[in-house]
Amino acid sequence: MTTTDATSGNSTENPAPKKKKARIPVGLDPISRLNRDLARAAATMTPWQARFLVNLYYTWQEQRIRTDHQARALDSAMPVEPHEVIDFFADQSRILEGQIKRALKPFAASSPAGQWMMSITGIAEVLSSGSLAHIDITKAPTVGHIWRYAGQDPTSTWGKGEKRPWNADLKVVCFKAGDCFVKNQNHSDDTYGQVYVARKAEEILRNERGDHEELAAKELTGRRWRDTTSPTYKAYASGKLPDGRIHLRAQRYALKLFLSHLHHVMYVYHFNELPPKPYVIDSPLHPTHTHFLEPPNFAPAEQRLWKDKARAEAEVGKVALAKFLAEQPGAPSPD
Repeated sequence: MTTTDATSGNSTENPAPKKKKARIPVGLDPISRLNRDLARAAATMTPWQARFLVNLYYTWQEQRIRTDHQARALDSAMPVEPHEVIDFFADQSRILEGQIKRALKPFAASSPAGQWMMSITGIAEVLSSGSLAHIDITKAPTVGHIWRYAGQDPTSTWGKGEKRPWNADLKVVCFKAGDCFVKNQNHSDDTYGQVYVARKAEEILRNERGDHEELAAKELTGRRWRDTTSPTYKAYASGKLPDGRIHLRAQRYALKLFLSHLHHVMYVYHFNELPPKPYVIDSPLHPTHTHFLEPPNFAPAEQRLWKDKARAEAEVGKVALAKFLAEQPGAPSPD
């Protein structure tokens, strides 16, 4: 579940719920917390190191949720049976999850594009870091390259024996981002959640009008249906898309707009120029498609300021890391 920080206006992805601190059982040592120097040094991580931490975060998040469920089930089944050890390990998962987020925040903040993403309601340090760690703007001259790499191109198929044409980890990050937009649609500072709401209304209208009959027929004949009484089958049989499909189409529309804006921001900050215009806008074959929606919270005039700030923060991180390594036992003398 995604919640919103009332003080900053930004949301955090699936934060660990606050819980009464469990008593530490005798003989068990708690997890060490990330010190300030290491947290600041995280700004100098490489993309593949950040990818590792993002994957580790979601792994521990699933473990924390599973452990919490098991602890609650044990409470219900045996309310008089003590289980301090289970509470202890649940707390350790929660602590480690928070420490990973703390390490990812300076990495995301070290990039102007990461700072922009964290200014968007529904996107925090984990999703920002996951996007930065996977997307190389030098290999994406247009946003279509990012859409395809993130698994958002509906024409891209994965045949048997073929290499997957998209990045599975980035696709997961994008799905979670789209889900955050949906959950934050009622926030006062929301942007992409409102895009989802508007697109869903349009998709419902098109569906009721019968615009998706061909797609529904294709889905109906392209699968082996075991349950012909399910609401999904009945929707396709009537020439319409089921509610879940409408929801995903609207969510993907909002996500692709976000990725388009992310590409614009990353391109401007990296190349110091505007990205190429989309074909549908630049081509004379589409004279009515001239509208361009500017990325929210983005002022190109601040480009140089953000670059200087990011460079300064990166240098601070390098100094902190060097200091930490020098303090370790067996470290070589600076002389």
